[in-house]
Amino acid sequence: TKHMLPLPERLRPKTLDEYIGQQHLVGEGAILRQMIESGNLSSFILWGPPGVGKTTLARIIAHQLERPFYTLSAVTSGVKEVREVIEKAKRYATMNSGLFGSQESGFGTQSIDSRRAILFIDEIHRFSKSQQDSLLGAVEEGTITLIGATTENPSFEVITPLLSRCQVYVLKHLEKADLLELLDRALTKDEHLRSLNIELRETESMLRYSGGDARKLLN
Repeated sequence: TKHMLPLPERLRPKTLDEYIGQQHLVGEGAILRQMIESGNLSSFILWGPPGVGKTTLARIIAHQLERPFYTLSAVTSGVKEVREVIEKAKRYATMNSGLFGSQESGFGTQSIDSRRAILFIDEIHRFSKSQQDSLLGAVEEGTITLIGATTENPSFEVITPLLSRCQVYVLKHLEKADLLELLDRALTKDEHLRSLNIELRETESMLRYSGGDARKLLN
């Protein structure tokens, strides 16, 4: 059989309307939906347990705002990689500075200023002080919009000057209804699973075992 992406990757939502859970952030009138619809995105950190949609949310935001999206993992990236991404973002900003004052997007007109690159840093709590320091200038000047993801309390793990330039949004474990919707989507929408004759007999124990982690449930 040909190589297939893991199920959580195949089911990763592309738009906010496909996104499951976290309605306090992305529901009608909620803060992140308002940011996306206005195009005025400020730097922020998503704090929550594994498998609740932090990376997915960052990708959806970049996709819907049609911005360049760079991603670094604190596990594998050092100061050098951070500086390289910032340079790329600066080049992008320079190239686009000569365009018209506004540009149409799926959500209406956005100013070019609001179209700066997004840098997503997974496990930002594992960045050292010097790595976090290397981000400060670019975040302050608006060269990049930073989206950090962490499973640890950012108040203890992120340096104060960076934290003061970012909002912190808390993501919750997925609810039972969210997880059931996810299971239904897997069985009805995924091309491979749809072709199999699958009967779920232990739904409750699957939900318990997942602990509100979508990735764990699907795997």
